[in-house]
Amino acid sequence: MRTTGMSLGIDVGGSGIKGAPVDLETGRFAADRVRIETPQPATPTAVCDAIKQIVDIFDDATASGPVGVTVPGVVSAGVVKTAANIDPSWIGFDAGGHLSDLLGRAVVVVNDADAAGIGELRHGAAKGQTGLVIVTTLGTGIGTALIHDGVLVPNSELGHLEIDGRDAETWAASSIKEAEGLSFKEWSGRLQKYYAHLEALLWPDLIVVGGGISSKAEKFLPRLELRTPIVAATLENAAGIIGAASLAADLERHPS
Repeated sequence: MRTTGMSLGIDVGGSGIKGAPVDLETGRFAADRVRIETPQPATPTAVCDAIKQIVDIFDDATASGPVGVTVPGVVSAGVVKTAANIDPSWIGFDAGGHLSDLLGRAVVVVNDADAAGIGELRHGAAKGQTGLVIVTTLGTGIGTALIHDGVLVPNSELGHLEIDGRDAETWAASSIKEAEGLSFKEWSGRLQKYYAHLEALLWPDLIVVGGGISSKAEKFLPRLELRTPIVAATLENAAGIIGAASLAADLERHPS
């Protein structure tokens, strides 16, 4: 039997696919998160089959309710349009349609950073914030979510801004910090340039920094000199699952 006030969120990453039912009142996991390895190669069919494994695990709690799924790419009406950090066979794939058929229930597919932004808006560091909020996720790449007065502007992809002739995420993502062995001080210099450029273009009212590295925000956020308040994400790596589940609940409340 499905538990009311709960939706299932699944976050597809390069190394792992994570999922959990979310209590929509509290914005917390209603059961322990399940993680399975991302298939290699991470083709759409293989990843969707892995997603089904997670859905089946939580079937008793979520029954036939909608599922929210994140992917690291631009998503338009359920169709994946880009694949900067996933298998190129995703481009043009109707993930929403395929998953709905596979799972036998409604599915909302969303860009992973957009899902994290919704999670932080409804249950995290951006809750109650008016004006323009930019949520960034620092990980393999740099994801961004633009939220204006509580409304998501999807697929912003501002991690790909060109700075000094380079795609920003290929120089300032947290994966680059690890790959190049940068200290937090050295990496902060790159982040300073990125965030200063971002705020010069958009004049946001708040910047929220998420991704796994946000758990160490005290090592780099105080080094940044910006006019915009910049804070660590409250939900850290759970934001994508929570946001996806929240968007799935929207689908149920307001079916198209």
